[in-house]
Amino acid sequence: MDENKFPPFSLARLLRTVFEPVENKRVCILIDLADPRQVKDFAFLKDPNLTIQKHAHDVFYQGLKNGVADELKLKGGELFAYKITGGSNLDLPDEAFAPDGRQVSLAKDVYPNYDLILCISTYSATAPLTAFAKQYGFRGATLHGLNEIILSSGLAVDYNQVSAQAEKLRLGMTRADWFEVDYVVDGQTLTLKLICNQQEAQKSHGLCRGEKPDVANLPAGEVYFVPEGAEGKFPMRYDDGTLGVMEVSGGRIQKATLLKGNATTVDAHNAKLASDPVTGEIGELGFGTQVLPVSGRDIQDEKILGTMHVATGRSDHLGGHLTPEKFASKMNATHDDILFSPSKTPEITVKQVRMHRDGQTTVVLENYQPAEHLKKALAA
Repeated sequence: MDENKFPPFSLARLLRTVFEPVENKRVCILIDLADPRQVKDFAFLKDPNLTIQKHAHDVFYQGLKNGVADELKLKGGELFAYKITGGSNLDLPDEAFAPDGRQVSLAKDVYPNYDLILCISTYSATAPLTAFAKQYGFRGATLHGLNEIILSSGLAVDYNQVSAQAEKLRLGMTRADWFEVDYVVDGQTLTLKLICNQQEAQKSHGLCRGEKPDVANLPAGEVYFVPEGAEGKFPMRYDDGTLGVMEVSGGRIQKATLLKGNATTVDAHNAKLASDPVTGEIGELGFGTQVLPVSGRDIQDEKILGTMHVATGRSDHLGGHLTPEKFASKMNATHDDILFSPSKTPEITVKQVRMHRDGQTTVVLENYQPAEHLKKALAA
């Protein structure tokens, strides 16, 4: 789909396509707030900085109340707020609050009593909600970082088409032995090798149907692996713009070296790696599959065809082995995507990504564009 041509957003269409809900299923919405008591009488709506939570209220909560729940024959539609976690995929607190001021327990009052849970938050909650879905039997979706661009593009698409396109690319890369990524930064080339050992590629495709407990990450549209090993070097752009070189061996970042920017940023990263080594574990290799506009939020921008990302840390929600209790500190048990794209990392070029499969080495990406192999896969 042309990135400038999307149908108008429809909450009913999104929920119907993603979940195919049957009659009388109960649905609710979770949001995060620095002070979750601000949900009382929707006081948080007075804070102009809480744009994600305002979208959750105006588009999803009000949408369900004003006809969508009736149209889909859903029940409930309640909204609850929990305290912001402060990191990507950290475990959620149990305490939450309702707009009438009631304090509730997510484990006792929410997870067991709703069939569909929509989490619209500042930080991703995919990992903890996936674990809770398996425990309590609900289905859901995480939509962190929601903004206007995402609403009008990444959530306006037909997820049947997204799923079909992701499957074509998944088949084009599944059961690879390894991938090599060549990065160019500050005049030097760095290469990272990610060992996949012929594992089946997985896809985030936005469909979460049937009765099986599961959580979709929306916007969706990626093919991903949980590497079994990694070696080499790759560049990373920290949040403050500092550039560092990550030295990887044994599947983990062992050390970061300053390339440009703030030395204290890299020193802090090295201190974290030393005190809690699993924070450096490479837990994901992902490739975007959709044609979408840049939103300024990684949740959508990592789904753009031609981009790729690696992630460190927690990987249990992807089928990996790294669970929160394996970290020295539970506040370090994050899953952190490191996105490489022209918009996010203009100082870094992904010159080439090569896949070794069936005894052959094939280029799959080149300069943030799909190479011939993936173009053929999409045309199949």
